[in-house]
Amino acid sequence: MNQLLPLIVASPLLGAALLVATGRRLRRIVAETVGCAVAAGTAGLAVYLLAASSSSRPLVEWAGGWTPRHGRSVGIVLVGDRIALGLATLISLLVVAVLAYSWRYFEEPPQQQTGTFPALVLLFQAGMCGFVLTGDLFNAFVFFELMSVVAYALTGYRVEEAKAVQGALTFGIVNSLGAYVTLTGLVLLYARTGELGMRQIGARLDARGGPDALVLVAFALVLTGLLVKAAAVPFHFWLPDAHAVAPTPVCMLLSGVMVELGVYGVGRVYWTVFAGPGGVASSDAERALVTLGTASALVGAVMCWQQRHLKRLLAYSTVAHTGLFLVGLGLLGPDSTTGIALYVLAHAGVKAALFGCVGILLDRYGSVDEHELHGRARWLPLVAGLFTAGGLALAGLPPFGTALGKALTEEAAGTPLTVLFVGVSALTGGAVLRVAAGVFGGWGPRPVGDETYETDGEREKPETSGTFGRVPDTMVAVPAVLLLGALVVGVVPALATRVGLAVDEALPGTASVAPEWTTTGVLLGLLSAVLAAAVGTYAVLRPPGAAARDWTAPLRRLHSGHIGDYVAWLLVGMALLGALTFPGYLAS
Repeated sequence: MNQLLPLIVASPLLGAALLVATGRRLRRIVAETVGCAVAAGTAGLAVYLLAASSSSRPLVEWAGGWTPRHGRSVGIVLVGDRIALGLATLISLLVVAVLAYSWRYFEEPPQQQTGTFPALVLLFQAGMCGFVLTGDLFNAFVFFELMSVVAYALTGYRVEEAKAVQGALTFGIVNSLGAYVTLTGLVLLYARTGELGMRQIGARLDARGGPDALVLVAFALVLTGLLVKAAAVPFHFWLPDAHAVAPTPVCMLLSGVMVELGVYGVGRVYWTVFAGPGGVASSDAERALVTLGTASALVGAVMCWQQRHLKRLLAYSTVAHTGLFLVGLGLLGPDSTTGIALYVLAHAGVKAALFGCVGILLDRYGSVDEHELHGRARWLPLVAGLFTAGGLALAGLPPFGTALGKALTEEAAGTPLTVLFVGVSALTGGAVLRVAAGVFGGWGPRPVGDETYETDGEREKPETSGTFGRVPDTMVAVPAVLLLGALVVGVVPALATRVGLAVDEALPGTASVAPEWTTTGVLLGLLSAVLAAAVGTYAVLRPPGAAARDWTAPLRRLHSGHIGDYVAWLLVGMALLGALTFPGYLAS
């Protein structure tokens, strides 16, 4: 069974190669069918291996037979523990959903290039699956950069539009700099240990005794690149710019799973490489992750509330929830990490579904501007219901899986961080419900132009061959299935139990409680959902004037759109991460 593990990566690679090689001769419907079939086959394989996996013996495959000798290794290793296989399953299922959503979605592609988009999506799938399965730090870097390069191309897919090229360029430059920083950290670790396998690096660091400055610098450098991918503050500036111009199906992948893989990478690298006595003290790691997570949650929530461009609004909500994920991960305990694992699982479906609904608005009305769309979508009741349900799920309404994951993390976090989780969930969910009430319900006075907003979404070009007279069934069915999946995470105890066992397998120690609903968790979820509904309704019925937003002007000015500013903030983030990591070492 170990031999099947590389096929999760190889299958989409081969599928993409097939589409590129034959795309000149395939009709569009054939190319899209092949893309869906390959993605679905990979998803089926991932599900099969996940169901057959064992906690006592995770699947391990050394590519090419280059197995370790005398404790040293030079080969490429894939490790199929239950967390990695679970994420590979999530990635593959979401790719299937995106390809189904985008069935004949775009304008007719250029002649002899019918397989371009599904081929790029399959390459994206291969990079993401390779990243979660690899047990080799260098190849984790390689797979993440494969994923990133494809993401740049997908973001700028509509290359004939200048803003798409600019958004992809910003994405590419900032993330490439983060990659170079990560590679520098890998070089330091290799120079110190002579190993690239994660477990081997961790074992050799532990054998040397306590950490020194080189190890802490390597930790800060490696985490910088991962946090850039995770869009954590202050590395997050590229994400809203990319989402604003990327095609809707691409946004579903970026916010649905790619950003979360940056959070997963942080956890995997810390647990496997730096958690031992030769790595980074848990107090230092906790300080760094909780501080950056809190900043991301607060900045993302405030900026989300200020948006009228719907794609940017959802992008900033991703920044906010990434912050919550980092806070829960930074607590470094099985209970909080189990909660975050469930939160991420459900959040992927919710966020992809919300972007899918926004794509319907764009291609029906040629706009993603909250003000211009006010009351225009009254005739889309099913889409309105899905969008409202997504907003409530984002706010943490039970029994969605987002609420279960949030509740488990809150119970492990303590009162101050619980207030953060409730407040951020309420504000981001309230922003979505505000849009639902105004755009689909026509509630409140029609908003007037307001230059204090960062950007609007008026007069956007539809991504299809023209505005829809009737919304295709696939574009409605996919968000509905994704929201149903998020609901299943919260209501099927067996699924939550398996997630808890997977976390226990990866972390030292086991969770103190089973992942299940408690009265406190349900009440906190209801509280954040009620608050979200209240602030969303109030904002629609009594929209604030420009003066009410003046206090956020300095924060909004930081999001300038200039690449040089974003690079400067990346350097600030590196320095901040180092400052948060070193105090324990200096004190000793």
